[in-house]
Amino acid sequence: MEWKVMSFNLRYDTPNDGVNQWPYRIDRLAHMMREHEPLFIGTQEGYAHMLADLQERLEPYAWLGTGRHGGQENEHCAIFYRKDQLELLEQGTFWLSETPDMPASKSWDSSLPRICTWGRWRHRGSEQVITVFNTHLDHLGQEARNQGSLMILKAIVREYELNPTPVILLGDFNSHPTDWPIRLLRGEFDHGGIQSWLQDAYGILEEEIGLTAHSFQGGSEGTPIDYIFVSPDVLVYEVLIDRREVEGGFPSDHYPVIARLGTKEEHREESD
Repeated sequence: MEWKVMSFNLRYDTPNDGVNQWPYRIDRLAHMMREHEPLFIGTQEGYAHMLADLQERLEPYAWLGTGRHGGQENEHCAIFYRKDQLELLEQGTFWLSETPDMPASKSWDSSLPRICTWGRWRHRGSEQVITVFNTHLDHLGQEARNQGSLMILKAIVREYELNPTPVILLGDFNSHPTDWPIRLLRGEFDHGGIQSWLQDAYGILEEEIGLTAHSFQGGSEGTPIDYIFVSPDVLVYEVLIDRREVEGGFPSDHYPVIARLGTKEEHREESD
């Protein structure tokens, strides 16, 4: 089985964005998503009305997620998925705090409540089970980013022990490649007896990764804050950052990150 995944910070709906306000960008976003045809799209900064707007334009998809204030309130880390190809088995959201089951909770130096949403699906054609996590770490609190990334890693390790099938982590980590959360998730060090075995999809690139958050200015010079990580049983065939404008403007103030993936079992079969 081979599939694509996308991580895309949508930029929340605010009149302060002027010509880049949400109503002027919806069709650009939907166009880019449809063009890549990912199996999963992890979105950040999506409010319920924004996700409904996208849903109207993405007929093959459904989405899941909870607002960070509980229910459908405030920002979601929603996951869009191909409902025609996937059967949803289980889903959930936890708060990146010392009380992860308490809606709107925050800890450490977090400026806002932060969440991680996850789901588990069975692919109808191959019967492959896939688990996807999607998050948005705090933009101000370094300790919140550190602790949040550690919480997510522990959740992924627990999930993989219970269901040893492909796991994908998508998100805006508000962290550069040399920052602690990314180094932790890449397994560059042991922390309290925990060492990640996740692969950073950017690891296959020979060239510089470049910018992923551009404030509607475009360009590529800089370093990413948006990432895709995968479990050891997943092959990364290709990863790209789509920096194109659509119909004269950018879909968001972040570029989408897209990875083409496959399973190692599939790779061995192809090699036989």
